[in-house]
Amino acid sequence: MDIHNFFLILFLILVTARILGELFARIGIPAVLGELSAGILLGVSGFGLIGVNDVLKVLSEIGILLLLFEIGLDTDIQRLKEAGAKSVIVALFGAVFPFTVSALVSYYVFDLSLVVSLFIGGTLTATSIGITMRVLKDLKKEHTDIAQIVIGAAVIDDIFGVIILVFIYDYAITQELSMTNTLNTTVFILLFLLIAPVFANFISSFMKKFDEHQKVPGFIPTIIISLIALFAYLSHLFGAPEILGSFAAGIALSRRFILPFGMGLRNDEVFLQKVKKSITPIAQMFTPIFFVMVGLSMNLRVIDFTSTKFWSLAFIFLFIAIIGKYMGAFLLRKTSALNKALIGISMVPRGEVGLIFAEVGRVNGILNNEIYAVLVFVIIVTTIAPPFLLKWLFKYENV
Repeated sequence: MDIHNFFLILFLILVTARILGELFARIGIPAVLGELSAGILLGVSGFGLIGVNDVLKVLSEIGILLLLFEIGLDTDIQRLKEAGAKSVIVALFGAVFPFTVSALVSYYVFDLSLVVSLFIGGTLTATSIGITMRVLKDLKKEHTDIAQIVIGAAVIDDIFGVIILVFIYDYAITQELSMTNTLNTTVFILLFLLIAPVFANFISSFMKKFDEHQKVPGFIPTIIISLIALFAYLSHLFGAPEILGSFAAGIALSRRFILPFGMGLRNDEVFLQKVKKSITPIAQMFTPIFFVMVGLSMNLRVIDFTSTKFWSLAFIFLFIAIIGKYMGAFLLRKTSALNKALIGISMVPRGEVGLIFAEVGRVNGILNNEIYAVLVFVIIVTTIAPPFLLKWLFKYENV
């Protein structure tokens, strides 16, 4: 890509995302949907002005990491621990139900192969925390108990998603049920998650001490961006198996690393506010790029809206995708019906995580164009609908 073309692309992304985000917010629609719409408009589904490329992937990944770093700054560790049991219930049911039911329906009802059925199940398992947390942040609800449960559930959900993807991919390539790669990945993930909070607290303490004696301004944003890059690299080493030509594991783990890193700064309220003030403008610039990238990745042109088979597959998988996440929250005890609904809907978005699963299946010849189109449709609906529902339901929270 020529550098001058990249500057034009960046201009189009930032300006279009800002205009549509502002426009949507003014008419009462979550701003994140404006940014998603900007990606759809600029991408292959719209005018085809911008294609997905590695440079934009990097910028978008910085955006979502900065968003989750901010979420980490606002996350109360004690409240997150208190929500732990509820998060586990929501995550387990929300992962097991859609994976199992969609795989069984694909195999026994639609007579798809076992590999394809498993990949469909894996795609419908993943949850995109970025979409939900952005909506909660825009609605000023990131400090609520609902947000703590969703954050905890999303961490567990991501772990399941990566392990399932490794298992399915391994089986699709070798046609054998070898557990070696799956077990290795699981061990790496657990080690990474055990080491992450300790390392995060150490780095946080270093940042606070060094900031008091700095001679050159800009230390905080520089060190945070540097650490985000380092953590993303380290997480790939810990989590991405060699057989996967995908960055899914690295993405999932690096995002989870940023959360405890942000939480580690909460011990000093003065320094915490200083970090927020330093990083917020950067996050506000990069975060929309991530949501535009999600929109760019949504190819509506692959969908044949005239196909009867497409609609039968799409409606059934959409129902499974929604009810699987939604019903997990209804297993919670001592939680109001409204809060259960809010938690369930918060777990529904598949976003970029689902697109990664589907793309891995398509590129490797596991999913044909029809199944891929069905999954893209399900991912789009489950990504776009929840922000509307969350904003509407939160109006009744204190009624």
